[in-house]
Amino acid sequence: MDTSPGRGPAARGASWVPLIAVALGYFMVILDATAVNLALPAISRDLGGGVTGLQWVVDGYTLAFAALLLSAGVTGDRFGPRRVFLAGLALFTVASVGCALAPSIGVLVGIRLVQGVGAALLVPTSLALLQASYPDRARRARAVGLWGGVGGLAAASGPVLGGALTTAASWRLVFAINVPVGVFAWWLTRRPVVMGTAAAPAGARDRRGDPAGQLFAIVALTALTGGLIEAGPHGWASWPVLAGLVVAALAAAAFVAVQRRVRSPMLPLPLLRRPTLSAGSVVGLLINLGFYGQLFAYSLYLQQVRGDSPLIAGLSLLPEACAVPAAAVLSGRLTGRGGPRHTMVAGLSLGSAGLFGLLVSGHGTPYWVLTAPMLAAGAGMALTMPAATTAVMDAAPASRGGAAAGLLNTARQVGSALGVAVAGSLLASRAGFLPGLHLALAVSGAAFLAGVLITLAWVDRRADRRAGRRAGRGRPGVTGRRPAQAAGARRVVSARRPG
Repeated sequence: MDTSPGRGPAARGASWVPLIAVALGYFMVILDATAVNLALPAISRDLGGGVTGLQWVVDGYTLAFAALLLSAGVTGDRFGPRRVFLAGLALFTVASVGCALAPSIGVLVGIRLVQGVGAALLVPTSLALLQASYPDRARRARAVGLWGGVGGLAAASGPVLGGALTTAASWRLVFAINVPVGVFAWWLTRRPVVMGTAAAPAGARDRRGDPAGQLFAIVALTALTGGLIEAGPHGWASWPVLAGLVVAALAAAAFVAVQRRVRSPMLPLPLLRRPTLSAGSVVGLLINLGFYGQLFAYSLYLQQVRGDSPLIAGLSLLPEACAVPAAAVLSGRLTGRGGPRHTMVAGLSLGSAGLFGLLVSGHGTPYWVLTAPMLAAGAGMALTMPAATTAVMDAAPASRGGAAAGLLNTARQVGSALGVAVAGSLLASRAGFLPGLHLALAVSGAAFLAGVLITLAWVDRRADRRAGRRAGRGRPGVTGRRPAQAAGARRVVSARRPG
C-alpha cells in the first residue's frame, strides 16, 4: 500500500500537517522581525541601553539570520531538511524563553543572536520540506503560496500584536508567545506524515561546506552593522566607526577570494555576472533598508514624540500593514502580464513618494495627514518585492535557483540590518530626535529612488516582453493556445461558413 505523503487514506486526512508545521515556524520568524519594534521603548525603560542597545536588539537577530541564510540551505541538504528544521525550531523556542527572561540589555542582545541562528535554520529548510511533502506541482504551488501568505500575515500583524501584548502585560510576552507555537510546530513536524521528508538527498552528506566563507561573511556583516550603529553615539569619524568599516571591507574582500577558490561556495560568483539577477538582489537590499529603517524609526516616533501607547502605535501603523496583502496580489498579476521591470519601477516610485511624504511628521501633525504616505510606503514595498523575486529567479539558471533565492534573501536581511543601524544612528545623533527622524526618512526614500534607477538601468527589458507574450497567449480570445493554433482554428471556422 502506498504510504507516501499526500497518498492513501491516512495521508490524505493529514495532508495539511506539513504545511501547518512549517508555516508556524515561518510565522514566528517573520513575527519576531516586526513585533519587537513596538516593544522597544518598554524594553529601554526596563533594561536601559538607550537607542544603541535597542538597535542591537533588532539587528542582533537580523544579523545572525542574514549571515547564516546562505549556508543553512546547504546544511539542510547535508543532514536532511527535517532534522535541521527541528533543530531550528528547538533553538528558536528555547531562545525565546531566554529573551522573555533576560535580566539585562546585554543578555537580551546575546540571546537574540541565538534566535537569529534558529531563524536561519528554519526558513530554507521549510521550503525544502514543502517541496518533499507535496510532490504534485499544483498542490506544491498552493502550499508555497499559503506559506508566503502566512509570512505576509505575520509581517502585517506583528506591530499590532507587539503593541497589544506590551500594553496588556509586558514586552516579555512578545517573546514568550513563541513558546507554545514553537512546541506545537515541533510536535507536528515529528508526526509520521512528515517523516517521509526527513532523509538527506543521496550523496548530500559528502558535500563539503564553506566554513571560511561563512566566517568572513559573519565578520563582514557584523563589523559593518556595528560600525554604523556606533556612529550615533560616537560620530561618523570616530575610531569605532572607521575600524568597523575597515574590518568589514577586509572581510568582504577575503570572502570574495574564498568564494573563487572553494569547491562548494556559499555564493557562486558567476551568478553575479547576470545583470538582472544582481540588480534584483540589490533592489531587495535597498527596499528592506528603506522600509525596515523607517519602521524602526517610526515605531519610536509614535511613542516617544506623539506619546502613543504601544497598542495605539501598532494600530497607527495599520495603513502600512493593510496595504501589503492587496499590493502583493496586484504585483503578481502585473508581473504576469507585463513583466517584473515595470512593476518594480511602479512599486519603488510609489514607495519612495510615501517615504518622502512622511517627512511632514512632527509634534502636532494630524494623523490623517500621515495615512496616505504610510499606505504608499507599504504598497510600494509589497508591489516591488514579488516582482524583484520573479526577476531574480527568472534570470537564474535552473541548476542555480536555490543559490539565487539564497542570495536575494540574504541581501534583503542585510538591508534590514543596515536600515535599522543607519536609522538608529541618525536618531541618536546630536542633532536631536526629530531632525534625525527626518534624515532617516530621507535616507529610506532615497534607497527606494536608487532602486528605480538600478531597475531602469540593469533589469532586462526582454523579460517584460516575454511576459507580455505569455499573457497574450493566455487571453480568453485565444483560449491559451499558441498563435499558430489559434490561426488554424480561425481558418477552420471560416471554411465552415456558407458562401
